[in-house]
Amino acid sequence: MGKPTGFKEIQRVNLSYAPVADRITHYNEFTIALPDVEVSQQGARCMDCGIPFCHQGCPVDNLIPDWNDLVYQGDWRAAIDVLHSTNNFPEFTGRICPAPCEASCTLNIDDAPVTIKNIELSIVEKAWAEGWIQPQIAAHKTGKRVAVVGSGPAGMAAGQQLARAGHNVVVYEKQDGIGGLLRYGIPDFKLEKQVIKRRMGQMKAEGVKFRTNTHVGGPHFPTQRLFDEFDAVVLTGGAEKPRDLPVAGRELEGIHFAMDFLRANSKVVQAVPGAEEGLISAAGKHVVVIGGGDTGSDCIGTSNRHGAASVTQIEILDKPPAMEDKGLTWPDWPNKLRTSSSQEEGCERLWNVVTKEFLGDKNGKLRALHCALVRWDRDEGGRWQMSEVEGSDFELKADLVTLAMGFVHPVHEGMLADLGVALDSRGNVQGVTEGAEAYKTSIEGVFSAGDMRRGQSLVVWAIREGRQCARAVDEYLMGMTSLPR
Repeated sequence: MGKPTGFKEIQRVNLSYAPVADRITHYNEFTIALPDVEVSQQGARCMDCGIPFCHQGCPVDNLIPDWNDLVYQGDWRAAIDVLHSTNNFPEFTGRICPAPCEASCTLNIDDAPVTIKNIELSIVEKAWAEGWIQPQIAAHKTGKRVAVVGSGPAGMAAGQQLARAGHNVVVYEKQDGIGGLLRYGIPDFKLEKQVIKRRMGQMKAEGVKFRTNTHVGGPHFPTQRLFDEFDAVVLTGGAEKPRDLPVAGRELEGIHFAMDFLRANSKVVQAVPGAEEGLISAAGKHVVVIGGGDTGSDCIGTSNRHGAASVTQIEILDKPPAMEDKGLTWPDWPNKLRTSSSQEEGCERLWNVVTKEFLGDKNGKLRALHCALVRWDRDEGGRWQMSEVEGSDFELKADLVTLAMGFVHPVHEGMLADLGVALDSRGNVQGVTEGAEAYKTSIEGVFSAGDMRRGQSLVVWAIREGRQCARAVDEYLMGMTSLPR
């Protein structure tokens, strides 16, 4: 630890945002980075705890105290090497990870954790700027061929690790751009796509081949080709089946799954040919976002940039407390009220609201939601039960609704049905057992990782899954592996 008293002497300072009035006029990132010297000072706040609980909070097992100290010492070159030793894409997590590591930080007991996420982002951006991030090309080729189906963070991590182990890797993506939800699901104002493209450049130099507009299991790429052309297959297609809201009026014009809304907008922003025709515009409309998570937040930010007349976000659960009880929650991820940058840009947030019906006009267009308030109580067995508050019905004006209630499981039709791969009770691809075997599916030579295997989760979990799955595949192909866990 470079400065034993740093956490006492230095106040927490994080990156800041451009003013709302400025940033909602464009789709570029709007964070304002700290100067290197201030980032170094923030690194000095790391206490080098006897038990670094931040490790518990980080799914990829980042060596957080190590690179905090290196940044404080000014050894940024060594810091990126340590950071890359556990995380292939810190530029992704440094932008969009909710930072469970900071919730687990010992300094979070006083609600002033080390700015781990910002330090991580500062390290990797400086490394790109200085030219320190170069291809890591395998010294020897194994001659083995691996197909990775799905190019999200799990597929990209698995593909990069397997290429570095010397295998010939082909990543297939059904969309016209690489990145999975990073490409079209997460708006450009949170993650500019040049960030993906520059990492793709490194991966291409390492030997990874990308094939877009290729729907495995579709009419032009039968699933059997995977077995005919490859020695192993990795399924990283994500959990793409959205949770629907099957109430009366669902068929009305103006009701869309959140991902359809976001994908259509992102394609326009990224100037995909013909994308304007598919745009779902919120301009001048009263928008209701159903669902209180990150996807719903992205719908809010996008709607505000369209120029929506109003934006309302409704959540069926109770409003979380403003502050958690540290004695009960730390170092675990707490349930507390969080306000995203998109929510700060303007929206009304309503809790304990259930949608009973969508109401339309005579032309079949959405005009309002019939809602009611609900309450949550525990039954005799301790399980939470929802009940409607009598007489609480109300209408909520709406021209456009986005359903942002999460995803239930992978799409089963097509590739998964063709493979006949075993599914778990939630509809995800099932692993054989636990540990390294968890990435093996019921089909010989077929592996799975990311949301397709574990269900809807975070980008940081997807990276971890891809890395660990790559290790399992390498061991399967070669009888041993030197890839990190």
